[in-house]
Amino acid sequence: MSFSSEAKAELCRLPNEKKNTALAECYGVLLYCNSFSPRELRIITASPAFAERLPKLFRRAFSLSFDHVSPEKEGGKRSLSVTDRDKLRRIFDAFGGEIDAALTHHINFGVLEEPGCMEAFVRGAFLAGGSVTDPEKRSHLELATPHRNVSREMTSVLLDLGFEPRETERRGNSLLYFKKADAIADFLTQIGAPVAAMNVMTAKVDKEMRNLVTRRINCDTANADKTVLAAQEQLDAIRAVARAWGGVYELPEPLQQAAMLRIANPEASLADLAKLSDPPVTKSCLNHRLKKIQSLAAQIE
Repeated sequence: MSFSSEAKAELCRLPNEKKNTALAECYGVLLYCNSFSPRELRIITASPAFAERLPKLFRRAFSLSFDHVSPEKEGGKRSLSVTDRDKLRRIFDAFGGEIDAALTHHINFGVLEEPGCMEAFVRGAFLAGGSVTDPEKRSHLELATPHRNVSREMTSVLLDLGFEPRETERRGNSLLYFKKADAIADFLTQIGAPVAAMNVMTAKVDKEMRNLVTRRINCDTANADKTVLAAQEQLDAIRAVARAWGGVYELPEPLQQAAMLRIANPEASLADLAKLSDPPVTKSCLNHRLKKIQSLAAQIE
């Protein structure tokens, strides 16, 4: 089961005991479903939980049943439709629409005024026309409807709920979408899917931790590469001076000790070499001595 299906299944476990919220949820479903016209209402879904919820939701909201429900097929989509004219008229009347008038869908905000109705409306829209990607892969949630006016007015609904969606169009559909994990988690929580929201945030934290570890590893690797490169340059300088002077033992005692430490510990950092000095010296002091050897080598060249 996809993450989107799991989120919808969680939403479908919510009770629909109040008629006003059931009506608002149905309203969101209708404005974001496959077809809602004076001739036909058709909802096609790949979510078994949503297909099971719809008949109960419509009975609660309109006291009517679907005219046709396609049989359940494993892994396939199901279609639920209403074609009876009287039933369609009752549905249109419930939202203040006129079935015989020229139809351009708009959101009737009066249906969403009572507490919980706005969230129920958005929940219905998500169940019918929404999707959310697996947060382990990327962060993306969208609502798609064929009705451009509805999508624009949905922006106002989401703004009232505290969200700021982006908008675009794809294949004749108007889309509102979120790409930030925090916004997606808040959206899912608001419409009644806190478990899915928690999974989104958990995935975000895991990604941030992995990225942090990767950055630290890359940083450590870069530092190690710099240490190796610096050590190689110091060894080359020591060899050049030794060849020219007949050995490192001709160097002054402090430089001689620094040279011997570097030869004996070719991969050690300056901090480690400073601790190995006898007596111990600071990292800055040891670096100064090795720089002096490199300066002598440069003079020889």
